[in-house]
Amino acid sequence: MIARITRMIALLSVLLWEAGFCRAAPAPDDKDKQPAKPTAEEIQMAEKAIKNKFEPLKNADDKLLVRISDDAVARALPGRVVFAVVFPQYPVARLAPEPLKLQNVFIVDKDGKVEHATDAKGLEKTFRGALAPVKDDGAAKDAAQAWLRLSEELHQDKFFQFTIPEKDLAVEKEQDGRKATGRAVVEPKGGNQGQIVVTLLFDADGKLVKADEKADLKPGIRPICQATKLLDADPIVRRMAEQDILVMGRSAKPYLDEQRAGAKPELQQAIDRIWQRIVEEGR
Repeated sequence: MIARITRMIALLSVLLWEAGFCRAAPAPDDKDKQPAKPTAEEIQMAEKAIKNKFEPLKNADDKLLVRISDDAVARALPGRVVFAVVFPQYPVARLAPEPLKLQNVFIVDKDGKVEHATDAKGLEKTFRGALAPVKDDGAAKDAAQAWLRLSEELHQDKFFQFTIPEKDLAVEKEQDGRKATGRAVVEPKGGNQGQIVVTLLFDADGKLVKADEKADLKPGIRPICQATKLLDADPIVRRMAEQDILVMGRSAKPYLDEQRAGAKPELQQAIDRIWQRIVEEGR
């Protein structure tokens, strides 16, 4: 009787195994892992470290210093808090106070050390020391995606919108290491065009040994004084102003808000009407 029960249990175990109930769950892909997110205190400390190092940012508008919180960035740069500062150039160009540039990326480690990158060369230098070791294809894709996300900020003028297609993130074996490639594509809105392409090479230990970036960006229409011309006496000027704003679409929202804040009621109403058209037409 005992032998019969033992055989039945063994047979049931085999059936359950074949059905998949007893097999170990597959290991999650690295890109599915939840990155360790910095605490509110760590974010505040990082922001304070940046402002302490760069005097011009101490009294800066809160909207100027923007944290980059993408998951791929958090996985590729563990233990770091990343911020970007882009000085607006439209409708009025604003000078960047030294030692800052028009576009800036700051990477802060747990000890409060701030790395400042303003171009691809600076980004490569920072990534060499901050990147998590690239031990598999998922980590290599994260590194490429993180690079592109930060590079977007270094080419941004507040009117480009980028996407990083998952299908374009690729990894190949390269001697004893890996080669990761990807691209950030400009959304074709407001006349904007172009892309940023990056290739990252890693050695057998997963360390970044070379980065090659190519950026080909063509800006479209930018706000100059179009909102102030919405009530122009010349109907042609009015139509041209309206068309420019409609082409810029939702990216014109900060500009329209700024102009509306100082406008008279009649112009405020005209700005509200053009914004309503943008929303209704899904621009």
